[in-house]
Amino acid sequence: MASHSYKQYAVLVSSTLSFTVCFMIWMMFAVLGIPLKQQLGLNETEFGILAATPVLTGSLIRVPLGIWTDRFGGRIVLFVLMLATVVPIYLMQFAHAYWQFLVIGLFVGLAGGSFSVGTPYVARWFKKEQQGLAMGVFGAGNAGSALTKLVAPSIIAAWGWKMVPTVYAVVMLVTALAFWLFSHHDAKHVVSSKTSFSEQLKLMKNPAVLRYCQYYSVVFGGYVALALWMTKYYVGEYGFDIKQAAFLAACFSLPGGVLRALGGWFSDKWGPFKVTWGVMWVCWVVFFLLSYPQTQLVISTVNGPLSFDIRLNPTWFTVLLFVVGVAMAVGKASVFKFISEEFPNNIGAVSGVVGLAGGLGGFLLPIMFGALVDLTGVRSSSFMLLYGTVCVSLIWMHWSFKAVRRAEEAGELATVKS
Repeated sequence: MASHSYKQYAVLVSSTLSFTVCFMIWMMFAVLGIPLKQQLGLNETEFGILAATPVLTGSLIRVPLGIWTDRFGGRIVLFVLMLATVVPIYLMQFAHAYWQFLVIGLFVGLAGGSFSVGTPYVARWFKKEQQGLAMGVFGAGNAGSALTKLVAPSIIAAWGWKMVPTVYAVVMLVTALAFWLFSHHDAKHVVSSKTSFSEQLKLMKNPAVLRYCQYYSVVFGGYVALALWMTKYYVGEYGFDIKQAAFLAACFSLPGGVLRALGGWFSDKWGPFKVTWGVMWVCWVVFFLLSYPQTQLVISTVNGPLSFDIRLNPTWFTVLLFVVGVAMAVGKASVFKFISEEFPNNIGAVSGVVGLAGGLGGFLLPIMFGALVDLTGVRSSSFMLLYGTVCVSLIWMHWSFKAVRRAEEAGELATVKS
């Protein structure tokens, strides 16, 4: 028993650290893309595509990775995945054309698939009542997004952007070797090889899976998109330099990663529905406030024109970003608590698809952010788009769980009467 306890926490710690590094590298264009935008002369849409390119492969690979994790175990899959990204990361410094960065970004993006490996790998080492917290702790590796915002600007300032790929390649290699040394494998956690890929993929027809895909595209896809976009947003909207902008953007990324464990604990205690419902309402309010553009309003009065200057200063903007970052952290954990409860024998396959949806949201949203800015000239249009996605989630949750809530209320009433 003591041996099992040691192994489960060794797996949790080593997997969380590995995921943190993978996420740090997956989000590297959030900072690296700013000098590249200037060097390559990119518009907003082109920058959005560059920043989001790693997210595409990191998302598409999640389904097969989740299935392979069920079949072969998380230890070998995550180790090989990390090793596969080392060379592409290093080669990035030799690129000089836009298309070359896009191609290399696709290979670097494989690191983003680590989530679909680590989630079922970690979950199966813990009891059902502990899985929410365990997956939340692992998911705190999203803080790698904040880490890259703190590390990369200093490297760029000291040695130029080409030093970032060299440092990141070394970090990934060392992390992969450390993970292999300190992690463990349990044959009991492997799904029977008699289960075919097609049988596992049939789960994708389940309406509940589609529902959780939409939720996760908001709380995780929106988080990834904002993590990629906010450094440049601060530079363009408030005129900060790259180090100041990245530091303020980390105020969103850090709680959005670290506090995921809190979301897991909340979900274990109060259930995933109540937690996710509360998260969506917080996001709805904050995105409404953030979506309001800087406005100069002149009203004609009996005493002459009356002017109003309506805008969020950097302080209030950052405070609101922090709040929504906390909400998204909690929501990311609560969605996966839904999955562990409803699909205990297929966590890998289902988390892969839900992760794919979230990742695709993180890929498409930055491109849409850039296109909206190019079309409208309004930077806060990105938050208008996110506000709309949250509205969809709230409506879908209300109708999907209406029958469940009525059944619960009827059960509580029957208990009181008895």
